Amino acid sequence: MSFIEFEKVKKVYTMGEVEIEALHDVTFTVEKGEVCVIVGPSGAGKTTLLNILGGMDTLTDGTVRLDGGEVSALNRRQLTNYRRYDVGFVFQFYNLVQNLTALENVELANQISRNPLDAREVLREVGLGARMANFPAQLSGGEQQRVAIARALAKRPKLLLCDEPTGALDYNTGKQILSLLQNTARGNGVTVIIITHNSALTAMADRVVTIKNGTVGHMKVNKAPQPVEEIEW
Repeated sequence: MSFIEFEKVKKVYTMGEVEIEALHDVTFTVEKGEVCVIVGPSGAGKTTLLNILGGMDTLTDGTVRLDGGEVSALNRRQLTNYRRYDVGFVFQFYNLVQNLTALENVELANQISRNPLDAREVLREVGLGARMANFPAQLSGGEQQRVAIARALAKRPKLLLCDEPTGALDYNTGKQILSLLQNTARGNGVTVIIITHNSALTAMADRVVTIKNGTVGHMKVNKAPQPVEEIEW
């Protein structure tokens, strides 16, 4: 059994009398500790897929499993606990609380986790040991994204979901963030899923899932993923 399993997943949104099929027959697997890049054009269904895996949306048909548990069978309360304990989220625009310091933002994980990591230690690990007392407005975009990653990691999640995590960053800062995510998977055994439209990022992945028109066009296991520092795009 793989760590993540999507089996014939279908998602239909109903808007009045109109049905929109966002995903159909989506089947793929991801192993524990891998960096998986899910790539495809805008509107292909990538974010819908991520929302289902993250417990923020439900599927219409099919099965989704994480670490042996069937996510697609959870009720609303169980999905809340799943998001709280099992999944860390990193978004394009950071989603930090502006009137809390970097340290206080990461410490939010203490309030919703069973066994959180020490917030100061996690901030040191992401290179922000000297910026703990700064507010988000006093941090660069890359530093804010590092705080968001630290906050997600402090929960000790089984899974880290990243939706276009470098979309608001410049090229060099974006590479630093991707390198941090790659090292997180390598060093901590956290499974990292990165949603992107940039096919160049597939070179850093252990596994690549290409989404096209709401389904998996191709899945590839990369036996020799490149360090982010060596990738150009």
